Amino acid sequence: MNKKLSPAAVVALKEALIHIYWYKKDLKSFLFKSLPENINISRIDWNLSKREISSSVIDYLFKLNYTETLLQLAQDICQFKDFSHLIYLENSEEKVRAAMSSVNHLKQFIIPHQEMQQAEELKKQRKKAVEEKRQTFKNYQDELLNLKQEFFALAASQDNQQRGFKLERLMKGLFTLNDLDPKASFKVVGQQIDGAFTLDGTEFLFEAKWVRSPINSADLAIFKEKIKSKLENTLGLFLSVDGFSEDGITASQSSDKVMILMDGSDLMAVLDERISFVTLINRKKQIASREGRIYVPFSQMGL
Repeated sequence: MNKKLSPAAVVALKEALIHIYWYKKDLKSFLFKSLPENINISRIDWNLSKREISSSVIDYLFKLNYTETLLQLAQDICQFKDFSHLIYLENSEEKVRAAMSSVNHLKQFIIPHQEMQQAEELKKQRKKAVEEKRQTFKNYQDELLNLKQEFFALAASQDNQQRGFKLERLMKGLFTLNDLDPKASFKVVGQQIDGAFTLDGTEFLFEAKWVRSPINSADLAIFKEKIKSKLENTLGLFLSVDGFSEDGITASQSSDKVMILMDGSDLMAVLDERISFVTLINRKKQIASREGRIYVPFSQMGL
C-alpha cells in the first residue's frame, strides 16, 4: 500500500516506541528484530534519550518513504499485550499504564490502515482471479476452436478408417479440455474400447463412429455388452456423427439403460459453445434417468 502514515499516526508510533520498553538495550533489541536487515540503524547514537532515538528511527524511515516498514513496526508494537517486563521498575503501575495507553492510541491509527490494506489486497486478489479466469476461458475457447477446425477437416475427409481414428483423438482432446481424466482406446479380453472418461465420479466407456449412416441396434448391442461387463456404476457414451436408427434406439432403451447417445449435432453445439460438453452429458444423463430416453439431441432439450 503506497499511502503514507498520517503525521498523527507517526507521532503515536514514536510515543508507543518510547513507552513499551524502559531500558534502551531492550528497545535496541526490539528494533533490530522488528526492522528488516536492509534498514541500517547501527549508526544511531544509543547514548541519546529514548525519545531522541525513537524520533531518529521513525523520521529516518518516514523520510525514505518506507511505509511498509513503518506499518510493520507499528503492527509489531500493536501486538504487545504483556507488559510484565515493566512491573519490577519503580512506579511500575504508571509505566505499564503509559505503555498500554500509547499502544492503544497507536491502534486507533493502525487498525483502519490495516483494514484499508486488506481491502486493497482483496481487490488485487479479485482482479487477479478475474484475469486468470478470463485467460483460462480464452485458452478454453482457443482450444475448442482448434477442435472445431479439426472436426471440419474430418468432415471433408474421404478416408473412413482415418476419420474414425482421428475422431477418437478429437474426443480425447475434448475430454482433456474439460478435465475428465480421459483414457485413450484400449483392449480388454477381446474387446476394443474407443476410450473412457470420468465425470462426477461416474466412469464412462466411450464409443465413436462416423460411418455415413445411422448406427443400428447391432452396434449398440455390442457396446451395451461391453458396458455391462464392467462395474455396476459404469455408463456408456456412444457418439455417432450421423445419428442412430429408430430400431437401434428402441432396442437400447427398452431395458438395461446403461448408455446415452450423442450425435454430430450435439458435438457441433459443444464446438460452437452453445453448451459445454459437461452440461450436455449431465443433461442427457438426467433425461435418461427421469424419462428413460437415452437419445435426446441438444436441439430437443429445450435449453
